Amino acid sequence: MSEFIHLHNHTDFSLLDGAASITRLVDRAKELGMDSLAITDHGNMFGALKFYKECIKKEIKPIIGNEFYIAPASMKIKSGHESGNNYYHLILLAKDITGYRNLMKLTSVAYTEGFYYKPRIDFDTLKEHSEGLICTSACIAGLIPSLILQGREKEAEEKALEYDAVFGRGNYYLELQDHGIPDQKRANAALIRISEKTGIPLVATNDIHYVRKEDADSQEILICIGTQKKLSDENRMSFEKQEFYMKSDSEMMEIFKSVPQAVKNTRIIADMCNLKIELPGPLLPEFKIPADFTSPDEYLRHLTYSGLSNRYPVITDEIKKRVDFELDVIISMGFTGYFLIVWDFIRYAREKDIPVGPGRGSGAGSVVAYSLLITDIDPFKYGLLFERFLNPERISMPDFDIDFCFERRQEVID
Repeated sequence: MSEFIHLHNHTDFSLLDGAASITRLVDRAKELGMDSLAITDHGNMFGALKFYKECIKKEIKPIIGNEFYIAPASMKIKSGHESGNNYYHLILLAKDITGYRNLMKLTSVAYTEGFYYKPRIDFDTLKEHSEGLICTSACIAGLIPSLILQGREKEAEEKALEYDAVFGRGNYYLELQDHGIPDQKRANAALIRISEKTGIPLVATNDIHYVRKEDADSQEILICIGTQKKLSDENRMSFEKQEFYMKSDSEMMEIFKSVPQAVKNTRIIADMCNLKIELPGPLLPEFKIPADFTSPDEYLRHLTYSGLSNRYPVITDEIKKRVDFELDVIISMGFTGYFLIVWDFIRYAREKDIPVGPGRGSGAGSVVAYSLLITDIDPFKYGLLFERFLNPERISMPDFDIDFCFERRQEVID
């Protein structure tokens, strides 16, 4: 079991910054004998589920996180980018399902409410959603290291204690990185002093942006694309060293041999993170049915047979057999709610005289859909098969292709 665990890692979901594919990253961790691995992409969780599945497949514990951008004041203030003080970095890792849900909430808020050049949160929002999370002070673009590099070590100590109070002792760490960059060495010395004074633990990371050292050039090209610069530009953004790759256990212990506890704390953090994400497949909203009915299934049968009599003057045994068969399949596969939801918004459109298409694709093969006015094509008349749309052997969501008048479709969406 490896003593060191990589907890600060960027995949190619850190767009135009990370050059590590999830598959290669996880494969390399396996090759190095590491039993746990984190994902902390910049400001997003786009790759979290793919990473989770890939780690489980390779028998590595997945640690889901995000490197957030945190506004210096309120995320509602959207100015000051020119001063270069518009956001700081912060690492959050989910310990459990509560932490995972808080990660998702914070990530969403960052985009919907705090976005200004980057998706941002602020300290007050963080306090509201801190349960189940481990926090680290991040790289030298983090608030605490930034204050240190500005010569404001006392203020950095005070801010560190604020974060420690929010997350609780043992859930907040001062992060050390060493890629041979002078500013990192200055920051590390002060972070160690702050740790000694306050008791806030240290943690060592390597801020991975690519898998192997030789991938550094590829990452430089990505940065050039993202910043619209050329490799020949002397003043472009660039990583100073080619050290942002996945290093081995022994490499990291050698780099941080003067602070061995910072290495050991990566294992402590990994052991605290035991997130299990349930993957039940699509979860449909619960459709509210009238009080006269005992279940959505009963309501769907009622609506189907009510509509059936309007579609067919005479309900033959063949029609009844087909409808009962379709209903049994729909109900047994758990798609009652889906049919009711689609029926509901199409009913709304028709009542508001919003033009709706007759239906296309395999959904037109359902007599139940025809009865519910979801489609307008008689499956019996054209010999259309329900099984092309839905059958027990096809374990996937049914999909009605629906067309609305483009001038009024927003009313239906609303």
